[in-house]
Amino acid sequence: MMSEGSSFMKGMILGGIFCLVMSFFETFNSGTHSKGHEHLHHHLKPVSKDELQKLSESQMSDWTLQVRVYCLIMVTPKLLVHWATANDTWSKHCDKSVFYTSESSKALEAIDLQEQDEWARLRKAIKHAYENAGDLRWFFVARPTTYAIIENLKYLVLDKDPSQPFYIGHTEKSGELDYVEYDSGIVLSYEAMRRLIEIFKDEDRCPERGHALWKTPEEKQLATCLKYTGVFAENGEDAQGKGLFNKKSVSSLISDSMGQNPADVVEACCSDMAITFGGMSPSQIQVLMYGVYRLRPYGHDFHDSLTFLLISLRL
Repeated sequence: MMSEGSSFMKGMILGGIFCLVMSFFETFNSGTHSKGHEHLHHHLKPVSKDELQKLSESQMSDWTLQVRVYCLIMVTPKLLVHWATANDTWSKHCDKSVFYTSESSKALEAIDLQEQDEWARLRKAIKHAYENAGDLRWFFVARPTTYAIIENLKYLVLDKDPSQPFYIGHTEKSGELDYVEYDSGIVLSYEAMRRLIEIFKDEDRCPERGHALWKTPEEKQLATCLKYTGVFAENGEDAQGKGLFNKKSVSSLISDSMGQNPADVVEACCSDMAITFGGMSPSQIQVLMYGVYRLRPYGHDFHDSLTFLLISLRL
């Protein structure tokens, strides 16, 4: 005859298994909802050089002045060196750059969101950026370990309408959910931000604190909330189909290329119009800044059709 203690333990185990199964289905369903929305532009490429050459100087000037970027850089005091490096390097090329932190630090200026949970903190940062964007219509969300070439980002979205919903970066797939890798940086248009702010009010479909028993990464929670509003992840690519947003560092990508394409390492590695590299150390970021903005081969001239004017609005 089964003892009361044994029955109790079996009941606890079965109950735990049931909760895990229900939690799994909840997470799975969040990624499979909204199938009715049509996905119109999964692979996103910049305007072609031929199209640019057809424009008048005044048209190109108007375009470049309209493309302005608000950079949201998510930091924590434990990443102080990365924070300082991002502040001194690539973030200066944003039209407005704001650092959002989990707790205050006297060392560097940032907005203290007083929130330890990463997803809740990201939500607060997005809301703050949307409310303080002024006439800026493109938003770039990044970690301090990401390196970004903002001019290349502007070139990618040059002919895109920010009043349309765009959610761009390096896309990955989890079940039926397409999402943008956080380490590669996330680009959002003004309309995508507006829809996010609205869905944030719906705790059933876009909860601030996840319902699942295990923690869902904020990049997947962001994609799920956007999917409910009809906004889907777009993979940023160049004219040859190479990815513009990289979740790995330059050295990692070159190492991969050496193993896979030893005869043509550089060509196989990365796009020459790359926008981001992830997982970068502070020293690697400084080296890239020198390589991108200072180092030039004598006798070579790069005849770019556009020049992006920076009107920096620092915090």
